[in-house]
Amino acid sequence: MSDSEDRTDDRRREQRVVVDLQVDFRADDMFIYSYITDLSTLGIFLRSNAPFPVGTKLTVRFTPPGEQESLELEGEVRWVSPFRVGALEAREPGMGVQFTDPPEELKEKLKSLVASSLEIS
Repeated sequence: MSDSEDRTDDRRREQRVVVDLQVDFRADDMFIYSYITDLSTLGIFLRSNAPFPVGTKLTVRFTPPGEQESLELEGEVRWVSPFRVGALEAREPGMGVQFTDPPEELKEKLKSLVASSLEIS
């Protein structure tokens, strides 16, 4: 099974919502600020003109709307949409990050966040 088939299967299993959330993330000793544009209980899409390679381990931290505490999750880059000069109709550049074994408490918070985002849209 290819990575693109894995992504399709994940999207069918879990509801995804379009969001615009500030996020900071780190890989090794690099800290970067960006935006999450797509969220599910399994992972996120991080907007980035310079995405990390597939397989890169990340720690992401973001604060859901209306919350005081940030969520911090471990993840791995599963696919990349590279920046394409002049490609106006191409998908925005960035990377798909799959969460790696979040604790049950964080899974529940993610489910709640996705559900509340669906109610708003």
